[in-house]
Parts: sequence; structure tokens; C-alpha cells
Amino acid sequence: MFSSFFPKPKLFFISVIIWAAVAMAGWYGLIGDWSANVAGANAPSGDPVIGLGYFVTTDFMVFYVYFAAFCAAFAAAWFIIAPHPWQWWSICGSMIILFSTYFSVQVSVAINNWRRPFFDSVQNALSGKSTTTADQLFELILIFAQIAFLWLLIYVFTRFFTSHYVFRWRAAMNHYYMSRWAEVRHIEGAAQRVQEDTMRFATIVEDLGVSIIESIMTLIAFLPVLFVLSKYVAELPFVGEIPAPLLTASITWSIFGTILLAAVGIKLPGLNFRNQRVEAAYRKELVYGEDDPGRAHPMTVAGLFSDVRTNYFRLYFHYAYFNVFRGMYLQADNIFAYLILIPTIAAGKITFGILQQILTAFGQVSNSFQYLVNSWTTIIELLSIHKRLVAFERAFDNNPPPDAVGELDAAGSLGAAE
Repeated sequence: MFSSFFPKPKLFFISVIIWAAVAMAGWYGLIGDWSANVAGANAPSGDPVIGLGYFVTTDFMVFYVYFAAFCAAFAAAWFIIAPHPWQWWSICGSMIILFSTYFSVQVSVAINNWRRPFFDSVQNALSGKSTTTADQLFELILIFAQIAFLWLLIYVFTRFFTSHYVFRWRAAMNHYYMSRWAEVRHIEGAAQRVQEDTMRFATIVEDLGVSIIESIMTLIAFLPVLFVLSKYVAELPFVGEIPAPLLTASITWSIFGTILLAAVGIKLPGLNFRNQRVEAAYRKELVYGEDDPGRAHPMTVAGLFSDVRTNYFRLYFHYAYFNVFRGMYLQADNIFAYLILIPTIAAGKITFGILQQILTAFGQVSNSFQYLVNSWTTIIELLSIHKRLVAFERAFDNNPPPDAVGELDAAGSLGAAE
């Protein structure tokens, strides 16, 4: 799965983590502060630049050069250390996806910066002493349209490029497995592993991979925003004054939700794995019964289907109380930001525009922290496919006897008998 597309996967991904940590430490510890404070990235008023100009400030220009330099150095090193036939896609393609995802998140930050002047203008227009004109509101709407159009371009490009990237990964796996076809063709279910599981693996990675990168980038982009916005909030209900109240409240609330839902849903992954196994056993017996009249007797099939029914009913029960807690948390999440802002709103210490900025940033951070909870069913499916492909690769690497399919079934194979 990985060695077919990435050079020396274990070492490669370790080096990615280390190199990314070094790059982030260098940016946030030195270069970023210099570009923002010394090079004058912000508007003269000290407020963020509103509109497309946000992306061509000195701060961003320095970041573009910094990112390109680190990526070029990393790619060059791997091109020399471990040349790989898919290196342009696996290494350089990953960097392009990383940058486009980060840029897309920064577009969301730009929209959040736009919220303050727009909603402050709306608040002013609705007041008894309005100084806001229709032209000013139209101008702000036009600025939003420009940012939204840029987001659309980046979104379409990222999805289009990612689709090609993941298909290249599937192609690499397919070429690798087919190069060993003479060794694997005797393994029952080999065709399904090569065609169906590589296809499903690629599809899930496309959806899941981009989402997790986007969640990480959102945290990187919006945590500093929440930290800055915390200056407008003096205290929290029941807690009082604490450092960076918005940032602290967001992280605490998100971690609480993640732990809560993980705890109440702890049995669901195991039940999903077992569901695949009982379905595979039932389907396998039916397939054997097509060719062998001695198989798939009514009593045998009834027993296997009883196992399927029992597991599904257990799954429904555990999903029921999981959805109760999940629904309660999500409904509470809708008003949590308002709840912690009640003292600040009642005291009239923030404007409508600042309130919108806080709510948006808070929601972005909360959703990113809750990524694992919201995506766990897809993650479980990916882990199941990963287990089957690992078992498949282990089977032909060790050149086992034809009954290696037993290991594939134990990994949760759906229809291994095909």
C-alpha cells in the first residue's frame, strides 16, 4: 500500500513529521514574527487587511518563499536518498495538496476578518444614528464575493488535484500487485483485493486525507485568531478571569466532547469489525453453495444469518445511546459560545462584528477538534481495508499455502470467497 507509492514509507513519514516540526518552529519562533512585526504585514490601523490584499501582504509573500524553500530542500533530499518511480506524485504532489489546503483555510480566515467591518456596518445601519451608506455595504459585499470566488477556485483545484493524486496511488498499488500476480493468483479473493479494496482504499483516503489535513490547518490558522480575540472577553461565566479565555474554553469544550463521545461509542468499532466478519461468513457459505450442493443447507444458512441479525441488533442498540449523547453534545455546542459570552455581551463590551468573528473562529476550532469523532465510522472502514490488504501482502510475501484466505477473513473480508 505505502511502499508502492512512497519511498521507504516508515522513514519517509517520520522525516515528514520532523521536517514539518522544524519548519513550524522556525516560522512561528522567528521568521513569522519578523515578517509580521518588522515588515509591516498589517494595515496601518493595526487591523488585518480586508479583501484579496490579505494574500499579498509582506507576511504572506515571505511565507510563500519560506514554504517553497523547505519543500524544495525536503524533496531534493529524498530524490537523492531514495529515488522512487512515483516520487513526483507522492512527494511533490503531497506538498501541493498541503499548500492548497492551507491556502483554503487562510481564505476562511480572510472571510472571518471581513465579518467585523461588515456586521459592524450592519449594526450601525440599524441603529438610530446610522452613518452607514448603501454604497459602503455594497462595497463590502463585493469584497466578500471576491474572497468567495477565490475560495471556489482553490476548492475546485484541491479536489481535482487530490482525485488525480489518489488515483496515482491506486495505480501504484495496482502495478505492484499485478507485478506479483503469478504469486498471488492462487490466494482466494486475490482479484477482490487488487480491484475492489484498492479502489475503496483510494476513495476513502481521498475524502479522509483532505479532511484531516484541513482540520489540522484550521487549528493552526484559527487558534491564533481566537487568542487575539480573547482580549475582548474579560471573564467567563462560573470561572471568572483566566488567560486567553476564548482559546482555553474552546480547547476544553472540544476535548470534553471528544472524550465523551469516544467513551460512549467505545464498543462501536469492535461491533463494526464483527459485522464485517459475520457478513463475510454468511456470504461465503452462499457462494460455496452455488457450486457445491453439500453446502449452504437451510439450517447452516439460518444459523449464519442469525449471527448477522444478532450483531446488527447489538449495533442498533449501541448506536441508539451513542446518538443520544452525540445529539445532546451537538445541541449544546450550538449555544456554548453564546453561553460563555453572556457577561461580555450583557456589558456591551463587543460589537456585532466582533461577536460574529468570535462565533466563527470558535466554531472552526471546535469542528477541527471534533474531527475524529465525526469521522470515526469512515476511519473504521479504512482500518478494515488496511487490515485486509496487509493480510494479503503478508500472504504473498511469505508465499503461504492457498488457504491463506483464512487470514483475510479474520481481517474482516467482505466476500473473500469471490
